[in-house]
Amino acid sequence: MTEKSVIADEFSSSVSCGLMLSKRIYYGKGASPTPALMSRSLSSTESCYLPTAVMAYAVVSEPSVVDNPDVPSYQPYVHGRCEPPALIPLHMHEVSMEVDCWMDTAFVTASGAWRVHCIMAGRRCDCRVAVPMGEQGSILGVEVDISETEKSSYNSKWVTLADSKDMEKVAKSGDGFFLTPHIYTFRIPQVEGGSYVSIKVRWSQKLPYKDSQFRLTVPFSFPTYVIPVGKKIPKREKIQLNVNSGSGTELMIQCSSHPLKELSREVRKLSFVYEAEVPAWSTSDLDFAYTVTSSDLFGGVLLQSPALRDFDEREMFCLYLFPGNKQIRRVFRREVVFVVDISQSMQGLPIENVKNALLASLSKLNPQDSFNIIAFNSESHLFSLKMVLATHGSILKATQWLSSNILTTDGGTNIMQPLKQAMKLLSDTSESIPLVFLITDGSVEDEREICNVVKGCLTSGGSVSPRIFTFGIGLYCNHYLLQMLAQIGRGHYDCTYNADNIELRMERLFTTASSVVLADITMNIPENLDSLELFPSRIPDLSLGSPSIMSGRYKGDFPDTLKVKGRLADMSTFIMDLKVQNAKDMSFDRILTRRQIDILTCHAWLSESKELEDKVAKISLQTSFPSEYTSLILLQTESEKKVPEPMLLQEIFNKISLPKKGDSKTQKLVSLGCLGVGFGNLTATAKNIPPGANEPKSPEGTEILVNAATNCCSLVLDRCCCMCCIQTLSYMNNQCYIVLSQLCTALACCECINCCYELCECF
Repeated sequence: MTEKSVIADEFSSSVSCGLMLSKRIYYGKGASPTPALMSRSLSSTESCYLPTAVMAYAVVSEPSVVDNPDVPSYQPYVHGRCEPPALIPLHMHEVSMEVDCWMDTAFVTASGAWRVHCIMAGRRCDCRVAVPMGEQGSILGVEVDISETEKSSYNSKWVTLADSKDMEKVAKSGDGFFLTPHIYTFRIPQVEGGSYVSIKVRWSQKLPYKDSQFRLTVPFSFPTYVIPVGKKIPKREKIQLNVNSGSGTELMIQCSSHPLKELSREVRKLSFVYEAEVPAWSTSDLDFAYTVTSSDLFGGVLLQSPALRDFDEREMFCLYLFPGNKQIRRVFRREVVFVVDISQSMQGLPIENVKNALLASLSKLNPQDSFNIIAFNSESHLFSLKMVLATHGSILKATQWLSSNILTTDGGTNIMQPLKQAMKLLSDTSESIPLVFLITDGSVEDEREICNVVKGCLTSGGSVSPRIFTFGIGLYCNHYLLQMLAQIGRGHYDCTYNADNIELRMERLFTTASSVVLADITMNIPENLDSLELFPSRIPDLSLGSPSIMSGRYKGDFPDTLKVKGRLADMSTFIMDLKVQNAKDMSFDRILTRRQIDILTCHAWLSESKELEDKVAKISLQTSFPSEYTSLILLQTESEKKVPEPMLLQEIFNKISLPKKGDSKTQKLVSLGCLGVGFGNLTATAKNIPPGANEPKSPEGTEILVNAATNCCSLVLDRCCCMCCIQTLSYMNNQCYIVLSQLCTALACCECINCCYELCECF
């Protein structure tokens, strides 16, 4: 999947058609929509029509229902349907956002109220909600309240699915899907025209760490066409921001996009608020950066008891290590082997961006560092038979070699052979950090065998085991294989589903890999502990590019301090005593669950363990985090009743009435689907399908095709609508012009509409 995917283009086109269709709406004398809606000139952000904040849309299949629910315009009836439907952005009447930043994770709750202003009273339409999220965003939950003739509400629940066919019997497939890797969208069925739809969406996202700073970026930029029509309609926006680093060091604010007012400040905690009545909604994302101050390496251990309903009754702990703000520690000398997928599916923009990122990484090596490159498809191609010093001449030769070797039409993908070669090249390393940097966009059949072979190479290798860093491109590679290899090799994993982001993400991962200041980290297991489980089981190296945050479970009594030791770049031993504290002001369930689910899913995949799969599903149900083994649904509830607890699918079937065929009543169950990334696609890899190609089309589609059914419509379509408009504009009054423009918008074919809009500047 790419950012500019087929689905995204279709969605954008549907919104464009929806905005054209919304010109049918008459707002009353003296009232008119925002100038941006009436003008053909839009900002670069608005021109693509992808949402840049949480938004809601009316899904319009019948253009005849488009009208003002308060002031009917009594327009001529329009025969025909929009196939596929158009998307009309709903007017937003209030918006607020609460963000909790805990350690390296942000938890966002976005709330807003939209009015179905474009559907006539007494008629209904589906509404589609789009939720843009920040880096590594994960939907956690949704709440919807609809104020109409009969109030209704929906609440999300995570369920395990014993049989996916049972879900299809009660819910339309495709109700929820990812528009892009960072934009999730779902459907609310059959909302009455004029209703207010209040929506609350919760998600988590990662806080990127760079140059000793955590940076929060949350989509919060709204287009002008969601501003309600009317001068006296109040517009109030609010942002609540809470920061808790978890460490015992001071926080320093570096930047803020919005005028946040400080409410409270403690050593590791900050609280801010921004609230204002505005003439127009926010046009910039929330951007906030802060530093956890310390001149040298530091860390700590936080303890917390499990929640009352936690199926795992063991105590929880979190161990964190930070590299410090000042680079007073020397980084290790580096020996790095880049293992790059050059199969046919990588050709074009992906391989060019990988090449640019690889060359940028080589330029950051010192002359005493060494490197090699292995390009692979069905065969392996080595830049050199041995490691090469990173001199200017060597890097120049590597640049020329890459240019001549990445252009290939070979479609095979063999990961095992180049990985073995890379491990062999680094087998004699002693006083440096050996790095294997694997980049691929595909899946292979022997993935579990690859993991076992790599394990064997690491245990039988030299004094310093190679670190494995993996980078996945698109949805067709097995991201759990890549995560598993990184765990085995004490490295890190990253990915992108957007070819345009390859350079940025690869360079950031290489910065983490190449700036290690403390290696071979171990902790002394306290004697008073009966048992201890750590996620991941092997502590990754600490680098200047990223803090290390691990979690675990234990039984017994934790001591007041925990001893951690590692190896510095001068090969000396570094020992640090970490203070152990009880964490009462943050929820471990929210902070550490994403890591635990990912790690356990990797092991469940590798071992093919049903027991681990069930454990992951239980954690997902308990914490409302997505997993590969659970699915999200919207369950209709009565406003007076308490929201039901997570339940199995069969229990839900017993509690709801299924819609009968032909029944126009609101569905009781809306399937939002499994939000996992899957385990790769062997078929797509074998066929060399590029990332983003052959994606399924969105349920609502893209183009408006209104089929005229009356003689009047046929006459309009048979004649040149543009010439008719030009001949009539000179003498018709405003009301006639409005009627004609609405008629053209509703009935004319797409080419005629576009032509009319080009010639008529007032459209």
